[in-house]
Amino acid sequence: MTSLSIHWPDFTLSTILDLAAIFFIALLLNRFLRVMTNLMIKPAGTQSRTAQAREQQTRTLAGVLYSSGSKVVWFVALLTALDKIGINPIPALTLAGLASVAIGFGAQNLVRDLIGGFYIVFEDQYAMGDTIQVGDTVGRVENLTLRRTVLRDARGALVTIANGEIRTVSNLSRDWSQAFVDISIAPEVSLEKTMHALEAAAAELRGDPSWSQAIVDGPRILGVQAFDRSASTVRLQVRTAPTRQDEVSRELRRRIQIEFQRQGIPLSTVQRFEMVSASASPATPETLKPEH
Repeated sequence: MTSLSIHWPDFTLSTILDLAAIFFIALLLNRFLRVMTNLMIKPAGTQSRTAQAREQQTRTLAGVLYSSGSKVVWFVALLTALDKIGINPIPALTLAGLASVAIGFGAQNLVRDLIGGFYIVFEDQYAMGDTIQVGDTVGRVENLTLRRTVLRDARGALVTIANGEIRTVSNLSRDWSQAFVDISIAPEVSLEKTMHALEAAAAELRGDPSWSQAIVDGPRILGVQAFDRSASTVRLQVRTAPTRQDEVSRELRRRIQIEFQRQGIPLSTVQRFEMVSASASPATPETLKPEH
């Protein structure tokens, strides 16, 4: 009968101490990694949905980073331990390298999306609940992961965008929004009277408690934006709470129209001319009939 002998490495006291040191260092590195990733978490300062979503996103990101870093630490510790007990780790490294290359080629887009999602969350470019514009798509962020961003656009459709495809993003929900309101006035109307009427309408809007909370600054009259023989255009500016610029500007236009009607100020009118006799050449006043 042939006897089979299995060679076991000799565990000397020095080897055991080295293995214990490797294990201890790996535990310290994992603890340090946990502390550093916890610093990325942004606790919610309020009970709002956006603040809670931001905290959850940063916790998710911290968890992903800790998990990935911890695996790397223990993998290096394992290779070091194998070397200490006399097992060559080079074949394992070669196999891991080949596997990484294969996975990298097969998942390039996924890796790009994950990196893009990491920077979106880490740099706080936008959060769930924000209204953003990506390319030609404008919508409210309903879901955000490291791989994708899901928007609800004006049609009510859910639009899914891979984070790796996002190159330029406009956040419409931060700090304040802004709108410009242009009013065209008939050229025969006194500009001073028009300015007084516009200021009265703007002051009335600012003083309305139901609208003042939506207004950050203004409305202010910037002055004459353009003029010609048919009309003078006066521009107003108003800064509002995020995403409320459209409703505030509509309310401002409504109050301006009411104030103009109250003071008898006409808006600009456009005249159309219709050719009565197409055979007449050149056109004379008799061949043109104005329509108001």
